[in-house]
Amino acid sequence: MKKMKKISGLLTCLLFIYCAENPQQKELAIQQTAQLIHLKTTTLDTHNDIDVKNFTDSLNYSQDTDTQVNLPKMQAGALDVSWFIVYTKQGDLTPQGYKKAADNAQSKFDAIRRLTEVYAPAKIGLATSSSEVDSLREMGKKVAMIGVENAYPIGLDTASVKRYYDMGARYMSLAHNGHNQFSDSNTGEFDNTVKHGGISTLGKQLIEKMNYYGIMVDISHPSKEAIRQTITHSKAPVIASHSSARSLSDHPRNLDDEQLGWVKESGGVVQTVALAAFVNKEKDAAYKKAKDSLLKIDPKASLETIKKNTPPVNVSDFVDHIDYIKNKIGIAHVGISSDFDGGGGIEGWQDASQTYNITLELVRRGYSEQEIGKIWSGNLLRVLDRTQEVAKELQGN
Repeated sequence: MKKMKKISGLLTCLLFIYCAENPQQKELAIQQTAQLIHLKTTTLDTHNDIDVKNFTDSLNYSQDTDTQVNLPKMQAGALDVSWFIVYTKQGDLTPQGYKKAADNAQSKFDAIRRLTEVYAPAKIGLATSSSEVDSLREMGKKVAMIGVENAYPIGLDTASVKRYYDMGARYMSLAHNGHNQFSDSNTGEFDNTVKHGGISTLGKQLIEKMNYYGIMVDISHPSKEAIRQTITHSKAPVIASHSSARSLSDHPRNLDDEQLGWVKESGGVVQTVALAAFVNKEKDAAYKKAKDSLLKIDPKASLETIKKNTPPVNVSDFVDHIDYIKNKIGIAHVGISSDFDGGGGIEGWQDASQTYNITLELVRRGYSEQEIGKIWSGNLLRVLDRTQEVAKELQGN
């Protein structure tokens, strides 16, 4: 046995030397390793927007719709879990505004249910816990989960949180773009405005209800002060469902180093987002400018020519944020999101079919299988588990 181990070790060393001296073989070895890890890992994307017109009996995600996410693309890219988003644009803080928002949110909850229960129940199921994610994967199904972007549709009655929980919501942000009844928004940085100086009394009540029922609190859109107050008030760890590192791309939607520290202290996770301007806004602006300029001169110009001269934001730039957050607050506090069908998509990860490219870049940078598992889903599901444990404690169970 010892002799066999020595031979195996020698062969490994010889293979390493061979690959080091043969770049093509080294790249092939990296790709094969990445493929194996990608297929074994539960890959989870925390932010995919939806349009209800793609959830009908004649047009739905069981087909290769003209969207960045659907079941054929998830299958092609081995993306296991998609958090479909119940998003509502910020509107007037009036009874009429709340009613319109509530109707919009309900239409999206219903659309997701139709996909998992009517259109493609043999291919995808709705999960509300990490154990249900595992069960659906074992059945060979893709997994849908539900996040609520903007609590505005809740109106003034936080009792609705229970109804959202019952419909499958497992994270919710207090605000989106624009201050609302619960929280100030990050957009206050652009127009130098505040409404509550953080979160309102009603916002605190909302957080308490979310903690009580087991819905993760999402901090991706509120203002910095609102985020600080939210983390202080929440009894459960928080998530940033689609935010990157502000030190690498200066945008109010990204988190600065102080905010990253707050998330770590809460035990939460930052889901780095593949939205080009949030990954590298200077590089993204330069590419868009070059593309627009050339297309004005020659409408038939090849994008490849433009990309060669002025590269767009790519997967490597995206993983820079994972590196940064990991180095700043630890491997346990970073995850992945795309914001597909809501503005997301970068060179190399333009839709769900290219999901493997993220794993490939992580392997190239030396991340282990265990670390990649944490980044893709382990960290986020850990926070969900803890949030549900807190709910049980608060309920006295």
